[in-house]
Amino acid sequence: MTTSTTARVLALLEILQGGGTRTVPELAARLGVDERTVRRYVAHLLDLDIPVDAVRGRYGGYRLAPGYRMPPLMLTDEEALAVLLGLLSGQRGGPGTVSGASTAAGESAAAKVRRVLPVALRRRLEALLETADFTDRPRPATPPQAAVLLELAEAVRGRRPVAFAYTDRKGDDSARTVLPYGLVAHSGRWYLTGPGRDGGEMRIFRLDRIASVRLLSGSFEVPDGFDPAATVLDHLSRTPWAHDVSLRVRGSVEYLRDRLPVGIAALSEDGTGWVRVRIRAERLDWLPPVLAALDRPFVIERPAELRDLVRALARRLDAYAAAAEEPS
Repeated sequence: MTTSTTARVLALLEILQGGGTRTVPELAARLGVDERTVRRYVAHLLDLDIPVDAVRGRYGGYRLAPGYRMPPLMLTDEEALAVLLGLLSGQRGGPGTVSGASTAAGESAAAKVRRVLPVALRRRLEALLETADFTDRPRPATPPQAAVLLELAEAVRGRRPVAFAYTDRKGDDSARTVLPYGLVAHSGRWYLTGPGRDGGEMRIFRLDRIASVRLLSGSFEVPDGFDPAATVLDHLSRTPWAHDVSLRVRGSVEYLRDRLPVGIAALSEDGTGWVRVRIRAERLDWLPPVLAALDRPFVIERPAELRDLVRALARRLDAYAAAAEEPS
């Protein structure tokens, strides 16, 4: 093949790599050649053992065989950057982390991507990855098994009930049968949300506590307007903790929602310009700085221990502000 022919054959490969069936007229228009030449280019791909399927019929054309793994990874600069940054995020415990597809698999995949990139592009991306830092630190959490996540994803899409073994926060094991409404990645963990097979209360389950997933017969319908992410956040905000904090803050729900931890603070307006805030927490020592950062009047209803911690922080801040030199 000549250089121009090779370039067009590779361009054809890149188009097919985008997925779906491409008609011959579409391919001819995009490559700037006639339909007979398109068929000749397809023959070149077949000679290179790249499985291209011919789809017959009125809307037929060509497509890559399902499941084919392309040796020459063809990515634009922006696509390569997106892939490598996504892999790096996963290695750092990001929301997509799963066991068996996290650190080791991510490093291996990133190395494969680097190997097939052009030298100049690879050098620039490696410079970015070597010099960039992240404010988000890896969260110490046990990732779910990849097989569990994929099995549940299939069940959610197909609206199939599932049965699985579950270990709760107290370490107790039980068998669960659930209608899987949705999967949610939040704060480094994966959650499944849905009611029991017989209906009833909406529940959420941490995927790292799920084992032995099995698809069951039957199907179900998800209620219109159901929001899996909102359901998970609401449930997490109501999970029982060591401290049940109740306070009122002057302001709006929108203002506070951007400044209070998502998933553990339940907000409700009372119509008087104040917002009632309910927070469940294992510790209280982190709350006084958060309340101070709100810069809004607030009233602590409970617990009394939180008032003492806020007063102690106020005294320390006053001492720091009054100091004429560095405190000892």
